[in-house]
Amino acid sequence: MTPNEFQTFLKSICPKPLHVLDVSIPKSKYVHLDLSESNLELQNVNTASSADFSKYIDSCLKRHNALVAYGGYNEVRTIYNRSHHFNTGESERRSIHLGLDLWCDAGTSIYAPLDGEVHSFKNNDNFGDYGPTIILEHSIFGTRFYTLYGHLSLESIADLSAGQVLKKGEVFASLGDVSINGDYPPHLHFQIIRDLQGYFGDYPGVCCKADLAFYLGNCPDPGLVLGF
Repeated sequence: MTPNEFQTFLKSICPKPLHVLDVSIPKSKYVHLDLSESNLELQNVNTASSADFSKYIDSCLKRHNALVAYGGYNEVRTIYNRSHHFNTGESERRSIHLGLDLWCDAGTSIYAPLDGEVHSFKNNDNFGDYGPTIILEHSIFGTRFYTLYGHLSLESIADLSAGQVLKKGEVFASLGDVSINGDYPPHLHFQIIRDLQGYFGDYPGVCCKADLAFYLGNCPDPGLVLGF
C-alpha cells in the first residue's frame, strides 16, 4: 500500500472524526497553536523553560477561551534546540515534528481512538523526549498500523501489559506533568505509523529535513482522523 493509498484507507475507516480526548469537549473549545519557527511571538518566549513555555500555552488557551490547543504536524520547530536528544551527530539537527500535539492539563484522560491492543510501552526519559509512551497496534480490514501516545503519566504504564486489548473509546492513559513528560507543558503527542521498523515503546516523532519525505510517507497527518 502506497502512502497515498494508506491515507485513503484511513479516511475510509474514519467517516467521522475520531477522539483521543473526551468526546464531550466541543470543537469550539479547540484552538490551533502555531509553534513553528515562523511564529514571531515565540521570539519573546523562553521555550527552554517549561514554566515560561507553559505560561505561553496557557495564555493562548485563555485568549481564545479554549480548553485544548492543537497542531504541529510537519512543523519546523526551534523549541528542540534546547536538547541534545535531537542532535543526530551529523550536520543537521532533527526539528520537523511528525505528530499532532494536543496541549491541555496534566492528568487529562486519553481514549483509544480505535479498537486495538497494546504493542509496547516505555519511559523514554531523555531530556526533551516523550517520557512515558504507549504504542497501540490496530488491524482493520487486514491492514495493520500503529498509533503512538507520548508525554503520558507514569501511572499510564504502571499496570500495562503487551497484548492488552482496548476497545474504541476506552480510557487507557493520562497526561503527565513537566516532571515526567520530558520537561514540556502538558500535552499529548499523537502519531500514526504505518511501519514501526522494529521500534519498541518508541518511534521518532521529530526528524531532519533529509529524512522528511520518508517520515511523511510513513507517518500521515493525524488530522486526517481527528478532524483537524
